[in-house]
Amino acid sequence: MNEKAKSTQEGATLDPKDWSELRASGHRMLDDMFDYLERISERPVWQPIPNEARARFLERLPRGASPIEDAYIDFQEFVLPYTVGNCHPRFMGWVHGGGTAVGMLGEMLAGGLNANLGGRDHMPIEVERQVTEWVREMFGFPKGASGLFVTGTSIANFIALLVARTKALGIGVRKVGLGEDGANLRAYTSRAAHSCVSQAMDLAGLGTDALRRVPTDPFHRMNVEALRTAIATDRAAGLSPFAVIGTAGTVDAGAIDDLGALADLCTTEGLWFHIDGAFGALGVLSPQLAPKLRGLDRADSIALDFHKWGQVPYDAGFVLVRDATLHRATFASEAAYLRRETRGLAAGSPWPCDFGPDLSRGFRALKTWLTIKVYGADQLGAIMARTCALAQHLEERVKSHGELELMAPAQLNIACFRYRCEDSDRVNAEVVASLQESGIAAPSTTMLDGQLAIRAAFVNHRTQIADVDALVDAVLSTAPSLIARKQARSS
Repeated sequence: MNEKAKSTQEGATLDPKDWSELRASGHRMLDDMFDYLERISERPVWQPIPNEARARFLERLPRGASPIEDAYIDFQEFVLPYTVGNCHPRFMGWVHGGGTAVGMLGEMLAGGLNANLGGRDHMPIEVERQVTEWVREMFGFPKGASGLFVTGTSIANFIALLVARTKALGIGVRKVGLGEDGANLRAYTSRAAHSCVSQAMDLAGLGTDALRRVPTDPFHRMNVEALRTAIATDRAAGLSPFAVIGTAGTVDAGAIDDLGALADLCTTEGLWFHIDGAFGALGVLSPQLAPKLRGLDRADSIALDFHKWGQVPYDAGFVLVRDATLHRATFASEAAYLRRETRGLAAGSPWPCDFGPDLSRGFRALKTWLTIKVYGADQLGAIMARTCALAQHLEERVKSHGELELMAPAQLNIACFRYRCEDSDRVNAEVVASLQESGIAAPSTTMLDGQLAIRAAFVNHRTQIADVDALVDAVLSTAPSLIARKQARSS
């Protein structure tokens, strides 16, 4: 190496030359984010992104260095004001958790450690194993059940379906593919199930046509008798039913399938019983909600998100599998660079990478562990019950106004309603868009029985009764003005 090259590389690092300067910037950022969360209700829930802000993120690749303060100014001016708004108490449109300042600190600590939780013998993996034990305890799964943090329930459902596929076809499916036996596999879920279940069938190579969408009852739960008939029909046709995917908290109306009845049927038919419990499964932490979830403990696998009702910052999905041996057989692979030892850094087998497709994995467990340690399961459960009470309050407000119509009963923390009028779908869609753009509240829309509904999902621990009332009042005032403007234009 020549002297010039040597001198260029000597002492090269991305650490700051002046730690005190970076420390001051970091403290300011932390204080600013505390201020942001403390005063979040004073901000608009959401606001449209101006062209100037979008343009700031069309610049060419930076080649030279720049002060962190300059980048932070851009963050403050062009990122912070234009987020989706789920930290705000009047964000009610989608099932997004509100996060907490404690969880934010957990994310910061994890970033400082920069741990890869794919494997090897280090304490962050023990933290994930601790949370796995807590989840196992929550759902009454046997000791030795396996669990894994993932990005979200979409991936958790996919992982569970792959384990069910291994159960049905044997471990050889990993080498030879689905074959004729795989082409005959059929799975079952309700018409109200999340679209990620269909996507999981696609990704697993089974095809979306292999997923039977079972009709629902008037409460948007899977019709168990219709399921029984569908399974019998497929068996008679020479097909191979292998899995039922129940839902604990549907995305549209918060419905919970009859999990106990589904478990009974799966036991009788010899089928894998998976539950998509993206947000609803964590309701077991509430004594008021737990009875609605009877049957969760009988599942073969459960998918859930701590970043929803659990209030952990994004992302923190989780999959729990009863049969850890089968789970591991579905994903574990031999590689020289993943050699396991009985001592040293390569000890600690099995590793998390043996239970899922990711070898590089962030420390999602820390912010989840910190959230549960600081708040406790009882307080988190109480928050969940309170969000359901907010949905009940909205239902009562809707029923008290003749101009409004309840579209689906509040079974958990979601209520769907609309403003009664001609051209109802168009008007209610415009009402929702107007409320979002005003920054007053952010509900969303969905389709129920072929009709558009305003959907309010209460997930944020910051939401209060006054926020629910503000939503109702805003709908009652916005809809008539939109109708009047349309009539004025047409006259």
